[in-house]
Amino acid sequence: MVQFDRLCFGGLWSEAGYRRELDNPHSLVLVLTTPRCGEQEGAIAAGSAQTAETLLAIGCSWTIVEEAHLILLGVHPHHRQMGLGQLILYGLLSLARQRGLERATLEVRVSNQAALSLYQKFGFQVAGRRKQYYLDTGEDGLILWRGSVARPEFEQTLIEWRQSIETDLQRGGWRLRQNLTDIPLR
Repeated sequence: MVQFDRLCFGGLWSEAGYRRELDNPHSLVLVLTTPRCGEQEGAIAAGSAQTAETLLAIGCSWTIVEEAHLILLGVHPHHRQMGLGQLILYGLLSLARQRGLERATLEVRVSNQAALSLYQKFGFQVAGRRKQYYLDTGEDGLILWRGSVARPEFEQTLIEWRQSIETDLQRGGWRLRQNLTDIPLR
C-alpha cells in the first residue's frame, strides 16, 4: 500500500498511517486487486486491505457521526480511465449506505478535472472551497457533498450505477470476482 501511495499520491501516508486506518473502527479501507496466481486474468477482487495482492485501486473513508468522509481515492496510473475509480467510489458509497450514513463529503484539488468529473457523475455537488488547502502546492480544495445516501431511493441509484460500472468494466476486459455488497465491513 505504501508503494502504491508513493506512485499515486506522492507519499501521502506512511506505513504507520495505513496501519492506523486499518485498525481504526471508524475507517474503511477498500482495495481492488489483480488476481492471485492461477486465477482468471482480468478479474478484479474487491475487499479489505488485508487481502490485497497487487493493488489496482484504493479508497478510504471515515465515519464521522452520520457522514462518510472520503479521504482517499486512487487508481494505479496504468489502469486509469477503465472504470476502476468508479468501482471504488461505488463501493465506498454502498458501504456508507450499509452503515446507515446520511451523506458523503470529500475535498478535491480544483485542478483535478478527472476526479471532479467522477464525483459529479455520482451526484456530488460543490459545497465550498478551502483556500490553499493543499500544502504541497498551495492549491485550493473544493468541498464536495452528496446527500440522501440513507434514503430508500438511493438503493435504486446504487443498482443503476452497479450495472453501468459492470458494463464499462466488461468492455475493458475486466470481471469482478466478488460482489462489493458481500464485503465484510471489518
